[in-house]
Amino acid sequence: MAIDMTQFHQVFFEESFENLALMEAGLLSLAEGADDPEIINTIFRGAHSIKGGSSTFGFSEIADFTHVLESLLDEMRAGNRPITEEAIELLLGSVDLLGRLLEASNKGETTSLLNVNTQLEKLAEFQNKPAKVQVDEPPPSSPFSHGQAQSTTTEDTVNIGWHIVFHPLLHMMRAGNDPLSILKALEQLGALRVTCDYARLPRLSELNPEETHLSWDLRLEGACDRNELAEVFDWVEDDCDLVIMPMFSMPSNDIKEAIVESDRGEKIADASALLASINTPASKKSEGVASSIRVETQKIDSLINMIGELVITQSMLEAIGENFTFERLGKLQEGLEQLKRHTSDLHEGVMRVRMLPVSFAFNRFPRMVHDMSAKLGKKIVLEMSGIDTEVDKTVIEKMTDPLVHLIRNSLDHGLEMPVERLQAGKSETGYIRLNAYQKGGNVVIDIDDDGRGLDKVSIFEKALQKGLVSADQYLSDEEINELIFHPGFTTTDAANDLSGRGVGMDVVRRNINELGGSIQITSIEGEGCSVSMSLPLSLAIMDGQIVRIGNESYIIPILSIIESIQPNTSNLSRLAGKGEAYKLREEFIPIIRVNELFGIPHEITQPLNDGLLVIVEGDGRLCALLVDELLGQKQVVIKSLEENYQRVEGISGATILGDGSVGLIMDIPGVIGLAGQGRGLRMSA
Repeated sequence: MAIDMTQFHQVFFEESFENLALMEAGLLSLAEGADDPEIINTIFRGAHSIKGGSSTFGFSEIADFTHVLESLLDEMRAGNRPITEEAIELLLGSVDLLGRLLEASNKGETTSLLNVNTQLEKLAEFQNKPAKVQVDEPPPSSPFSHGQAQSTTTEDTVNIGWHIVFHPLLHMMRAGNDPLSILKALEQLGALRVTCDYARLPRLSELNPEETHLSWDLRLEGACDRNELAEVFDWVEDDCDLVIMPMFSMPSNDIKEAIVESDRGEKIADASALLASINTPASKKSEGVASSIRVETQKIDSLINMIGELVITQSMLEAIGENFTFERLGKLQEGLEQLKRHTSDLHEGVMRVRMLPVSFAFNRFPRMVHDMSAKLGKKIVLEMSGIDTEVDKTVIEKMTDPLVHLIRNSLDHGLEMPVERLQAGKSETGYIRLNAYQKGGNVVIDIDDDGRGLDKVSIFEKALQKGLVSADQYLSDEEINELIFHPGFTTTDAANDLSGRGVGMDVVRRNINELGGSIQITSIEGEGCSVSMSLPLSLAIMDGQIVRIGNESYIIPILSIIESIQPNTSNLSRLAGKGEAYKLREEFIPIIRVNELFGIPHEITQPLNDGLLVIVEGDGRLCALLVDELLGQKQVVIKSLEENYQRVEGISGATILGDGSVGLIMDIPGVIGLAGQGRGLRMSA
């Protein structure tokens, strides 16, 4: 019975990417001066696992490349080759390429032959061995050569062997030809490497022993010529599809030219298409990469126990329902309360299954800091803590881009050059610290650096040039920091490939707001900058306060609420051109009449003490929402408006309430921004 190996591909790729991450982390540790022998062992084991898996599942290009990489690592592990800075950079480049090969194979895409060959030659040169670079070139007549066409070489290339794709037709053995005898004949011509493809192998019940279902990908190294190969396949050329391609060794400078010339003749492309069609049946091609998640056994066991409790409660309720009398009402209420408790526990358990440590997002940054600090000529150390803090998988995926923006800003704008740091009395090595921790129902991520901090004078001058402020206007430090979130704002005169185009911080805030989070910046000039991101632990559920405005119900996220008060009209102030404000403990807080903002018929006009003010915070700004009534708190399941209707400004989503009606969930930063646009509302009021 044939086993469909494609069912294991996703697990292979997941494990391979995990091994790549371990290899990269180990190499970065070596680059920082670590001398633990176990590090190089870990790197070697990662490469060995990838090689073994790729060979098992037929990803021969990955297996071949990883074999060369593994050989170099084995020399280092045995102490026969020193671990130098040059070696580490070469290995990091090889890990990058290996990642691209895995990504391409996972998506069913082709990879660049030039990149693989170039890196192979670098590895061979480093090991003081002749570079062996394979450039597959089919015979000039047709990729289906059947042994007829002759190979061509140039004066700058040396034929080191042959790449053969042997694809027997089903009737080959009925014609009296045995594929095994052909493989044995090839072994007599040189070193033969055989990869069997059994994708056509049927189920055992459907197997016809007289038919040939296997195919072979063969690499023959040796000095045999094309005529000798042709003799081996003479008797079967009409009973198979056959590709015979020379394997060349050539100087690296000639590789690109050879490939371009071959592409012009559409020879390599044809051969690649043939290999793809033979080795990857159309039914097996990936339509997209499946998304998966690894779950601890303990979480699964917990869910199973909860299901067991639910089944017991269900049985109890069924027994009560079969012979229900008024005397058993207490038992029914008890069972319903138990059902509610178990359902809540099950809901929380299922949500925990989606929780992943933030290390899944953090792990990419050591390499990024290493590469960018080298490019910028800076000495920078990245410190990470709280990497085991768990967040919903979707939050991790969506918070990565904002984190990349923030760390790049610290690297480029924040941290000074070594000479500048020494002149300022600092260590020439700067640091960036990433710290994650849970606070209430949120995860907070702090990004700190000990760089130059924000240049408030420069920020104010740029804002003045853009017309965002007036020359006589006084701004607090917090308000100046807020200016950098304005679209298109930058203090860099010349854009480079890292920053300076003014498309960073406004995008960061928008992305974080879309996640239902907030961001704040604190800075001390000359000492450093700190950015704090607060994000929900999950995008699927939230704790909300249900409020009534007119005849409609809205949900305000609990985490955005500071307090709710019954207003006193004596504390109400009207600011010319800036709306209303409420004085609360010596601070004036802008009032937002949500009914006017959303066009809702409202019971409350004047005075304000007929309603309630809900004091909320968004993006570090306070405001008071005028509502008719508080209806209670509830944990709600968030439904996307964009997927089911369309995007609505000031609304982050919707939920189904207990009575079956739809409740809209307020996006507090969006509401504040919408109110400010419509009425000139200023938070400094």
